[in-house]
Amino acid sequence: MNISDTKATLSFSDGSQPVDFPIYKGTIGPDVLDIRKLYGQSGKFTYDPGFMSTASCQSAITYIDGDKGELLYRGYPIEQLAVQCDFLETCYLLLNGELPNKQQKDTFTNTVTRHTMVHEQMQFFFRGFRRDAHPMSVLVGTVGALASFYHDSLDINDPAQREISAIRLIAKMPTLVAMAYKYSIGQPFVYPRNDLSYSANFMRMMFGNPCEEYKVNDVLVRALDRILILHADHEQNASTSTVRLAGSSGANPFACIAAGIACLWGPAHGGANEAALNMLKEIGTPENIPDFIAKVKDKNSGVKLMGFGHRVYKNFDPRAKLMRETCYEVLNELGLQNDPLFALAMQLEKIALEDDYFVSRKLYPNVDFYSGIVQSALGIPVSLFTGIFAMARTIGWIAQWNEMIADPEQKIGRPRQLYIGAPRRDVPSIDKR
Repeated sequence: MNISDTKATLSFSDGSQPVDFPIYKGTIGPDVLDIRKLYGQSGKFTYDPGFMSTASCQSAITYIDGDKGELLYRGYPIEQLAVQCDFLETCYLLLNGELPNKQQKDTFTNTVTRHTMVHEQMQFFFRGFRRDAHPMSVLVGTVGALASFYHDSLDINDPAQREISAIRLIAKMPTLVAMAYKYSIGQPFVYPRNDLSYSANFMRMMFGNPCEEYKVNDVLVRALDRILILHADHEQNASTSTVRLAGSSGANPFACIAAGIACLWGPAHGGANEAALNMLKEIGTPENIPDFIAKVKDKNSGVKLMGFGHRVYKNFDPRAKLMRETCYEVLNELGLQNDPLFALAMQLEKIALEDDYFVSRKLYPNVDFYSGIVQSALGIPVSLFTGIFAMARTIGWIAQWNEMIADPEQKIGRPRQLYIGAPRRDVPSIDKR
């Protein structure tokens, strides 16, 4: 972060003294005004619901240019990472700032692989949940409970302990997600195997059983790996901001990631791919698309086109093209090229991309439009879609948390407010109320 030669001056029409603000320049992206002294010099705050114009931190991890449709992890375009790297290489990059060489990759992969088992007593936690409990509620509880088992890595001021916590969270999250699924369908838990890759291990734990050997399909494993890479981090989104805010209090990393999972559970954040898939099912057949499009354009209908447009991307979501390719690969591998749901999705995409109403509003398909179809084809139930998202985003959360803890400017989060309640008043006696 470099300070600019220029500064910004805020003038007031009420006669208050002007306030000067230093201007910081990032590596790329818009300049930032440092308003930390605003209240002390003017007695006034800024008002920014949703933090649309506020940088809450400085970060070197992820950069998004919504106008260009650009997503960079540590400077590398997502299009290159998703094609040339696997998920654990991406994890190493997000944690350490650089891609690993061969030796570093082998060491990191081996370390993560040998931490995939969870404590055997974790089974008792699962038995306490109803079988029909939502997987996200199970994950909030079990991930938070990891702090009960790993007291040796809870000192957040020790870089070595932060590193082992990061490894444990990356390694154990797929095991917990798979356990949540197995528990919900009444099947025995499947233990991880050290001779399988990260994604292959997860798919075996999800779909394997003691009755027969699970056969790894490299095309499907690569599809899952790509899903994880595309969702690994996304700058200061709601769940990442939640992790940072929780971490600013000094909370242990397992509690902070559990907080991120809880935030991700919200349908406005992590449930978008589920909503897109449900929308396609509600449309039913291509013949119903024109009527559906008409309802979307009618502001009074309450019908929304899910999986199109994005709060950040004002251009095409760079992850969508990659997920679209993965969609074709998976459906071809499974012999589902003529899958009615996929055919419906492609027809809806074609119509939306040609309709001036959507084009003028830059409502292009986003990653969620395709990822639900891919996950469904992989056999992942809709209720677990957000769990897969949490599994992918764990590396982003822990990298952001680790960066925040090491930041000398880090303070406990304490947003201000615009108070609009009653002014000061005295409590009347009960007979005068």
